[in-house]
Amino acid sequence: MTHPQVPVGSSESDRHRIQLEIHGLDVIGDAERKGSPRTLFWPWFGANVSVLGLSYGAFALGFGISFWQALAAGVLGIVVSFLLCGFIAVAGKRGSAPTMVLSRAAYGVRGNRLPSVISWVLTVGWETVLTALATLATATVFSRLGWGGGTQTKVVALMAVAALTVVGGVMGFDLIMRLQAVITLVTGVLTVVYIALVADRIHWSTVSALPAGSTQQFMGALVFMMTGFGLGWVNAAADYSRYLPRSASSRGVIGWTAFGGALAPLLLLVFGLLLAGSSGSLSQAVAADPIGALTTLLPTWFLVPFAVVAVLGLVGGAVLDIYSSGLALLSAGLRVPRYLAALLDGILMIAGSIYIVFFADTFLGQFMGFLTTLGVPIAAWCGVMLADLALRRRDYDEGDLFRPNGRYGDVPLPPLVLTLGATAAGWGLVTNTAADWLTWQGYLLQPLGLGGKSGTWAPANLGVLVALALAFLGTLLLGRGRVRAQEARASSPPLHEGEHVT
Repeated sequence: MTHPQVPVGSSESDRHRIQLEIHGLDVIGDAERKGSPRTLFWPWFGANVSVLGLSYGAFALGFGISFWQALAAGVLGIVVSFLLCGFIAVAGKRGSAPTMVLSRAAYGVRGNRLPSVISWVLTVGWETVLTALATLATATVFSRLGWGGGTQTKVVALMAVAALTVVGGVMGFDLIMRLQAVITLVTGVLTVVYIALVADRIHWSTVSALPAGSTQQFMGALVFMMTGFGLGWVNAAADYSRYLPRSASSRGVIGWTAFGGALAPLLLLVFGLLLAGSSGSLSQAVAADPIGALTTLLPTWFLVPFAVVAVLGLVGGAVLDIYSSGLALLSAGLRVPRYLAALLDGILMIAGSIYIVFFADTFLGQFMGFLTTLGVPIAAWCGVMLADLALRRRDYDEGDLFRPNGRYGDVPLPPLVLTLGATAAGWGLVTNTAADWLTWQGYLLQPLGLGGKSGTWAPANLGVLVALALAFLGTLLLGRGRVRAQEARASSPPLHEGEHVT
């Protein structure tokens, strides 16, 4: 990892000191911008090297498709979705502010609170899921070792995982960057060992004999892969690139973000598909306990190292989520220091994890419902953000990102109406039969002649792609004049002290 540049007036020892990050929504000053695009590899790889990627093989095959179809859906979904993250990460180095502050250029200063709330719910949901999975995996390992995997074990495991996650999120950028480098090394090595140990469980004759599914089933797997990987990160994609110098290569930002995020999931998915395709019982077990089910293939002596790799990989993702969820909460209007927002999110994360670990009956159905439901409005936001970024020829005006009477406006209606319309259309084209609280979705499938909620197009979940496309194309068509008018104005005066809390 490239060492950050030493700010003017600081000592050489300061470079290695981890301190509590005091930045919240404010713009990062030139003296604190450091590193190069390749440093983005560490947080993105560390957040996505989790062995949960192996379980996505079973998730994909669960759509009733063949190995080759699942592989194509996974590769396409993972690469494209992380490329979207890379494009939005460019906004970070152009504006040096968190993702959901830069989003104000498209939505207005206070109009942006709607997507900020959605972003906050999504990131809190993800950190909750990852923490719960780490807890369940630990309990499963302890049970297999005969050390007890009951309530007491789960409580202790949850406390330990939550502590690691919250401390990382509260401390902020410097600790996260160093923590992710460690997680990358440890989990990378142990994951390779895991693959070597269970490789003999793969039976290509069984995998290759899996029957092909329909186009609709393939589309469903593709959308699930997109929402489960890159689309789950787009709303945080600029939170780490904002520390880069403005002179950093935009292509480098896109490339290193996408490469770091996609590399581990691609490798893990291939092996996960081979494992799940070789054993129907394993695929079914993964639906109930995505991480713990993988331990059934292991010799006893590797169970503790597996617990380490599972927990660290999941914590790596949860730490990035809790950091970004705190920033999203501030952007939604909460006026507290960043570390207190992260701490509040940590409390909510623990409460949600307790529900999943101790009270929820099934995991996969609720997880898929969560991804597709929130994936639709996030896809709509992503479409607006990508188009707005593509239309801009100049860097963001930092001061006006915090002024309701500035060039970006307060509550401009066109982007909000477009986002709500794209979301409504998207929800009308997604379904999830395993989550009974989502039976209201899919209301456009019958009127559009797609067979209704029980028809062949129901599992395709086209709504995510439709919301992304509608929002992107709508912004390109309707937003050009607004962006040109914004960029024609003279630069605004610098921010006064305290003005950034808007």
